[in-house]
Amino acid sequence: MSVSAKIKSLTPPDISERKGKTPIVCLAAYTTPVARMIDAHCDLVLVGDSVGMVMHGLPNTLGVTMDMMEMHGKAVRRGIKQALMVVDMPFGSYEQSKEQAFENAARLMRTTECGAVKLEGGRAMAETIEFLVSRSIPVMAHVGLTPQSVNVFGGYKTQGTGNDADGIFDDAKAVQEAGAFSVVCEKIPDPLARRITKELEIPTIGIGASVHCDGQILVMDDLMGMFTEFRPKFVKRYALLGEKVEECARQYAEDVRARQFPAPEHVYDYAGD
Repeated sequence: MSVSAKIKSLTPPDISERKGKTPIVCLAAYTTPVARMIDAHCDLVLVGDSVGMVMHGLPNTLGVTMDMMEMHGKAVRRGIKQALMVVDMPFGSYEQSKEQAFENAARLMRTTECGAVKLEGGRAMAETIEFLVSRSIPVMAHVGLTPQSVNVFGGYKTQGTGNDADGIFDDAKAVQEAGAFSVVCEKIPDPLARRITKELEIPTIGIGASVHCDGQILVMDDLMGMFTEFRPKFVKRYALLGEKVEECARQYAEDVRARQFPAPEHVYDYAGD
């Protein structure tokens, strides 16, 4: 009996092997419809804890829970066929101990069927990353500006512009040695991002970093221009859907108040159904 071939999803080793080759395309998404639309164009789709700000209106990522990551991870999984899906570990789910990190990472992989998890931190999290990887949980690391540490940094400020540059470089080296298959470098200067990319054997994924990283990642809603006020300097907007949504809502409201909606051709005689 013939069985139709199943599309093979990319794996962490597939991403690692792209080091220094064709740039790795990564996007963050949180819903099934968006995941379906971007899957064919991405190497990696991240279910980021930025979902708290993008979808739930939170002021930062600190209020995101495991339940939220599970819910959105399951939704994105339904739309992904070929890209590697990675799920963020939320604040407070991995910092307490290696054992806590394993319990929550295993939970995310089991319930969302993701291919890997991502956690923030460099040298301080190296032991935890090694613990997870040795127990069959692939880890994507994250250094530079780590949003879960926004209160420590005093805001979403560029990191590595002064004496902390060597520390961020050491963080990147540490997560590689611990077994991470790739590392996100967020909001660090171009020279530092280039240095890390050159010295590391695993891919670097930039966000607000150098174009010379091995790949780039952004939030899909930012690319679409869904927000009319929030405009990150490093984001190229490919559309202004936020303005379109507001305009559609305004026109709809005007039609309803003028009793022009629904239009006559869209009125159905439900009594006869």
